[in-house]
Amino acid sequence: MVRLCIALSVLCLIWAGPARGLEHVSLRHEGKQVRVEGRLIVEARDGGVLVLARDGVIWAVEPKDVIGRTRDETPFEPLSTDELSKQLFSELPQGFSVHRTPHYLILYSTSKEYAQWCASLFERLYAAFVNFWTRRGFKLSEPEFPLVAIIFADQQSYVEHARKEVGESAKSMIGYFSLQTNRMTLGDLTGAAWLGGRKRGSASAQVARILAQPEAERMVATIVHEATHQIAFNCGLHTRFSDCPLWFSEGIAIYFETPDVKNVKGWGTVGLVNRPRLAQFRDYLARRPADSLATLLTDDKRFRNTQTGLDAYSEAWALTYYLMRRRPKEYVAYLRTLSAKKPLVWDDAATRLREFTQAFGDDLQKLDADFTQYILRLK
Repeated sequence: MVRLCIALSVLCLIWAGPARGLEHVSLRHEGKQVRVEGRLIVEARDGGVLVLARDGVIWAVEPKDVIGRTRDETPFEPLSTDELSKQLFSELPQGFSVHRTPHYLILYSTSKEYAQWCASLFERLYAAFVNFWTRRGFKLSEPEFPLVAIIFADQQSYVEHARKEVGESAKSMIGYFSLQTNRMTLGDLTGAAWLGGRKRGSASAQVARILAQPEAERMVATIVHEATHQIAFNCGLHTRFSDCPLWFSEGIAIYFETPDVKNVKGWGTVGLVNRPRLAQFRDYLARRPADSLATLLTDDKRFRNTQTGLDAYSEAWALTYYLMRRRPKEYVAYLRTLSAKKPLVWDDAATRLREFTQAFGDDLQKLDADFTQYILRLK
């Protein structure tokens, strides 16, 4: 699940061209004056702006919060890894260390061994992600910013930090990716009250113990799920703050998330049948309304409703699995359409449906029948 919070007016938007210089914005934020420098993404005619800061954070600034703006010809450059590390340390509680990999900047308050286990998992996922889409003819881009992961030593410290971004729902989450900050935030599973265990032995022994428990699949899947979102939004598969349908972005994350708890690393490959999602979807089929596919494609509300969320996520996985396996060329063509969308332009239901049927055909009822029969045949 990606976390998004944005209030910028979407009326009369002007997208900034690539040649613009560095934007300097003074703004009011949580009762304080803040200065942001970065690349202007969108400017509303009423004076609101969307700015990508040098640390990868996107600031959506309403007109009433703008104190002043200037621009110069300085080329936009992300913070160096050292500069970004220094900034992150200043934002986090005492006791954090840093671990760097070719693509990740990991800040952790847990053991170095656990941070390295996570780093290895993330880099293997990154390599598999790039290989998967490259083989299907979709060209990804290198991340403009280091992929930041913040790992807290235990559930309590994680919740205290996460509550600022996601509220009380932090208590029921073990991790999330924020579209605004571009960061993934996690708690250490080996110190997690989620499994009711105590820390004993080395981090590798604790990880092995975690992977042996029934709840491990859900937890590892969540970590891989959020890491997939982060890669997708940083490598050109999706555009941050664009209207990428939730069934599509969540379907991809679930397609990649399927863990392999028999593997000492917790995850091994892409596209395995996601057994929990398959079971949920098959259960849903008994009460699935005739317009379920249409509402999935055209409206994100089902994902945000606690009464319908599990069914929506399972259907998103099932549809993604079906299209990946049966309609791969059309799927990539549809992906190109969605990846080109601009920030803050929200499509109506008719546009969403038209883009889908242009890729996969006008007969939605026939596709739905083939799709559900295919999923029922999975073993």
